Amino acid sequence: MGRVGLTGERLTQAGAELADEVGFEQVTVSALARRFDVKVASLYSHVKSSHDLKTRIALLALEEMADRGADALAGRAGKDALTALADVYRDYARAHPGRYAAAQLRLSPEAAAASAGSRHAQMTRAVLRGYDLAEPEQTHAVRLLGSFFHGYVTLEMSGGFSHSAPDSQESWSRILDGLDALLRTWPTA
Repeated sequence: MGRVGLTGERLTQAGAELADEVGFEQVTVSALARRFDVKVASLYSHVKSSHDLKTRIALLALEEMADRGADALAGRAGKDALTALADVYRDYARAHPGRYAAAQLRLSPEAAAASAGSRHAQMTRAVLRGYDLAEPEQTHAVRLLGSFFHGYVTLEMSGGFSHSAPDSQESWSRILDGLDALLRTWPTA
């Protein structure tokens, strides 16, 4: 028996909530059907497959993080902007671990073109304008920052820093200080 009001958007949101609760890898159309107490077949008019559902969750997560990043960067420059953007990724991953994992999903070229991925790159480049880096150095720096944000957050979420001193927040702050210093004195080729 179908439920009135099921839409692709509602299912995507419920799938994102499910991902945060049980992990992104556990999200399937079947799990979502159980959540709504409906038959799996009734969801296929809204989502094509579990992969389609996961892609929709990834797009939602990228959009949510981009919106938060844009808000956090408004009026900021230099180290203040760097810290604000880094904190957006870290805070989002902590609040929404399943969605954060979804944001790492490799998207098809079509889905990537429709995603907020380009907004993330634009925000990182906006941060880097405060450091006066020209191409191709700016692209190298974008990759460095993305690697740091994702790598640190992933290690922290897996408990990699929980059993040693100093605490993770202190390391986060010190590393951001180090990144700021590196970006201000970026080596030339």
